[in-house]
Amino acid sequence: MNTKIKNIKMYLESNNVNPTYHRIVIFQYMENSTRHPTAEQIYTDIKKEIPTISKTTVYNTLNSFVKNGIAEKLNIADSEVHYDIPDNGHDHFLCINCGKIYDIKPEYSKSNIEIKSIQGHKITQLHCYYKGICKSCRNDKK
Repeated sequence: MNTKIKNIKMYLESNNVNPTYHRIVIFQYMENSTRHPTAEQIYTDIKKEIPTISKTTVYNTLNSFVKNGIAEKLNIADSEVHYDIPDNGHDHFLCINCGKIYDIKPEYSKSNIEIKSIQGHKITQLHCYYKGICKSCRNDKK
């Protein structure tokens, strides 16, 4: 077993996720992806490598990852849920023209925001989404 897979296995175990072969492959896929995939995209791409994988396995794995805090659902797009591995270092920007989701580094750091509660509600997560037209689409119109 190579070092990268051992590290993923240890990471999953430390986050209360049983490191099955499918879960390791799905996590590795997400870690290497730059496009914030949907469950359907993950399934389609991984099925090429593992023809016997089911959609149910992909959905259950993603739900387990989200439940245990090692993945997050991005509800930035109106029609589909996308997934990302959180690192507290970026927000997300959705181009309303081409539909691509970009990681963006804000001027502030969410880790420096000291909001622990608002009007008596305990804050456990902070998500920031931006929508607009990406610079690639803006340049195409020029």
